[in-house]
Amino acid sequence: MKILSIIKFYFPVVLFCSSCAYKEKSKNNIEQTKPNIIYILADDLGYGDLSCYGQKNFSTPNIDKMASEGMMFTQHYAGSTVCAPSRSCLMTGLHTGHTPIRGNMEWEPEGQIPMPNEIITLPKILKNTAYVTGAFGKWGLGYPGSEGDPNQQGFDEFYGYNCQRLAHNYYPNHIWHNQGKVILEGNQGNEMNVYAPELIHKEALKFIEKNKDKPFFMFYPNVIPHAELLIPEEKLKEFRGAFLPEKVYNGAKPGDKRFREGAYGYQEESHAAFAAMVKLLDQQVGDILNKLKELGLDKNTIVVFTSDNGPHQEGGADPDYFDSNGIYRGYKRDLYEGGILEPMIAWWPEKIKSGTKTNHVSAFWDVLPTFAEIVGADVPNEIDGISFLPTLLGNENQKQHESLYWEFHERGGRQAVRKGDWKLVRYNVFKPERTTTELYDLSVDPMENNNLAKEYPNVVHDLMEIMNQIRKESDLFPFGKK
Repeated sequence: MKILSIIKFYFPVVLFCSSCAYKEKSKNNIEQTKPNIIYILADDLGYGDLSCYGQKNFSTPNIDKMASEGMMFTQHYAGSTVCAPSRSCLMTGLHTGHTPIRGNMEWEPEGQIPMPNEIITLPKILKNTAYVTGAFGKWGLGYPGSEGDPNQQGFDEFYGYNCQRLAHNYYPNHIWHNQGKVILEGNQGNEMNVYAPELIHKEALKFIEKNKDKPFFMFYPNVIPHAELLIPEEKLKEFRGAFLPEKVYNGAKPGDKRFREGAYGYQEESHAAFAAMVKLLDQQVGDILNKLKELGLDKNTIVVFTSDNGPHQEGGADPDYFDSNGIYRGYKRDLYEGGILEPMIAWWPEKIKSGTKTNHVSAFWDVLPTFAEIVGADVPNEIDGISFLPTLLGNENQKQHESLYWEFHERGGRQAVRKGDWKLVRYNVFKPERTTTELYDLSVDPMENNNLAKEYPNVVHDLMEIMNQIRKESDLFPFGKK
């Protein structure tokens, strides 16, 4: 197909073959026993939605405990400001100027455009080093049966939503287990009896149990708390009336057009539902940590928790009410800090010092080289990521990024680059007559309120040069720059 040939043509540098050149293996002192790896990715959870990161309206005790026993990152960035490209950065170790999937692009009747089969991904690397690999939750990088299908991208087992559009709904009529469609009989017609996040969570715990005697990698892209804001009544009632005045979302009801086909559901108590959903997410994280301890795997497992982009404003969500983006400006689809700066917690008993914080600047594309270094695997030369394993282990020899880059292909086109404490943000890139150029010094203005572009034209020029040189043009996701 034309789209797939375009992707392959423009991303030849990371093709997977046995003769590729690789970087040196880790020089960090890690035990020979390969640790299990669990990466939990919340969906649209903001920087300020966890109580350990400042949330005051409700608490997240299990995630807070994870933070107290591990390391909190204060300057960790998502790959993008929406779902698919953020996940593409995570899987490939490439930022959005290089990764093949740079936006949300639908494939009918179900799924998104696929990740090329030949590209090296994190699960392929780990699978190649004898890891059992599983993904549980939302995929969004290739329609069922395509070369971007999770089973084609290195995952031995997949259970959940293949399509991020259908993952808008928490009571779907089906999900996927590998190549088989799982029909949820309790959600047929107008019925809403099977809550998919709970079903997926059970399968994730089974995966840990089933593979307790071998090294495993579990990718857990949880769909919570993405809109829609629906949750079973027994969980909602705890928060009913706690966050007044309530916000009513007049969404789809059973029988309406696009009900269970991507339209967000009706919710009279959006505030209560959001708090209940974050609590459920917190409980699920607690379940995973408890399962590891129960099986005696906790000392040999690293668990990372983060979110794919900033807080959303859809389906009744009210991020301003909850201060979901903390002190930061912007939301999902913005390239201001509120749209891309994420909470990240790393937990690895006896390896990561308890109760530590780091201001090391990192991003999703650093995860691939970090996990590869942990297991002693090779990684491609041509990636954008830098391992942050030295930071995790408390070593001083942590390499730093010269710059970080993002591009976003919706809303007129957006770009951002960070170098040191300077950050340049450009909006309406596709419309030169409307393009805005903003410069911020994050060391004194993390809220990005004071545009310094006119005061520091030389800095703007230097960062613009980086923007123009750091990316590779794509016919599928063009910015018109070679």
